[in-house]
Amino acid sequence: MLSNKRIQELELVMEFEKVEECFKEVSSWIENVGRKRLKETVNLDDSLEMLLQAQKQFREFDLVASEYCRRGQEALKKMDRWEDFSSVDVHSYRVKLQTYKDQLEDFCTQLDENRHQICETVRLYEFFDKVRQSICCMEEGVKS
Repeated sequence: MLSNKRIQELELVMEFEKVEECFKEVSSWIENVGRKRLKETVNLDDSLEMLLQAQKQFREFDLVASEYCRRGQEALKKMDRWEDFSSVDVHSYRVKLQTYKDQLEDFCTQLDENRHQICETVRLYEFFDKVRQSICCMEEGVKS
């Protein structure tokens, strides 16, 4: 049984090394591109027109970012079996895996929050624009 467990651990390590390339690619994109783009969307412009343009640009970024999140999550699913192993030999791989998992979860959460913030801000600006137009129409009616 001990021998079988050791063989399973070695197979898991070999599998991790195959999947690690995907982790590294996703992690690199998140750090070098994704986080920078998310920071750019924090400061939304003051006009509805500029906000709609920012929303369009974010949607394009969101498609790419969501694909990286999906790829990272698929790679993590392949490593679900790590939870059953606790040997010292596997510990360093579990630490790496947890680091990738935390980074991915943090980025995906920020992406969702920014997506929601932009949508809500656009809705709010559209509402205020309609209110402003109604007030202008009412003022013109009063002047007539």
